[in-house]
Amino acid sequence: MFCKKCYFATASMSEGLCADCADEAASESAGVPAPAPLPAAPPLPTGPMTLPHGPAWLRPPVGLGKSVAILLGLVIATDLFAIWADLNMYDVTGSMADGDFSDAVQRDAEHADTVYAVAGYTQMTSLVAAIVVYLIWFQRMRVNAEVFNPFGHSKRRAWVIWGWFVPIVNLWFPRRVMLDIWDASTPVGSRGSHGLVNAWWTLWIISLIADRAGSTSYRKAETPQELQDATGQIMLADVMDIAAAVLAILVVLRLTRMQNEKAHQGQGFVPAGV
Repeated sequence: MFCKKCYFATASMSEGLCADCADEAASESAGVPAPAPLPAAPPLPTGPMTLPHGPAWLRPPVGLGKSVAILLGLVIATDLFAIWADLNMYDVTGSMADGDFSDAVQRDAEHADTVYAVAGYTQMTSLVAAIVVYLIWFQRMRVNAEVFNPFGHSKRRAWVIWGWFVPIVNLWFPRRVMLDIWDASTPVGSRGSHGLVNAWWTLWIISLIADRAGSTSYRKAETPQELQDATGQIMLADVMDIAAAVLAILVVLRLTRMQNEKAHQGQGFVPAGV
């Protein structure tokens, strides 16, 4: 049975009151004034807040996070297609390096060139689409993270985008921004670990280096043997890109889920499940 006075706590006294209300009633009867009520908690912010890095407000991250994951999956699919094209080119250039220039090999070489060009085009298209949506998602993650922790970010908000494109600093600025977002978005009571982010960033850098080396070798190749060697390097770069994209999907989904849970703890917007 609930207390007849506060209708909240369980009645534990003979008068039908809880212990607190019974004590308050006894104090009133003895002429002792009741303690002043505690001040109400301030309401959660519902609009933009002025923070050290500029105005910020929470926005749901789930839709964008899923879109990024889907586009990264498309990148993986085009990379697999590119590996198949690489294998065709590798076989043809190997035959030519062995001295086989028959009509059949020439037809295979023309077909391999066509497939190789189509694979490169599909790779570039899917990558550009993924980059655009990823940067929009990354910007939203940063603004949300500023609401969670306004003072836990070592880089200014402009570096969220420009950090990917400015030479030299793009080797570590995006990772630093991601780690700051990760730490600010970790739900209360959860243990934050940077292992997934560090693994993703390591593979991303390796894939960039491998792709640059393979592309340079392919442009400079003049003999069938050099073309075969360059194709092997590009194939390795495509494999590394797939591995980096898989980890990128895991990072995106994990961070999106973390911010969703953080918001569910009372940070201002109604979350949806990831």
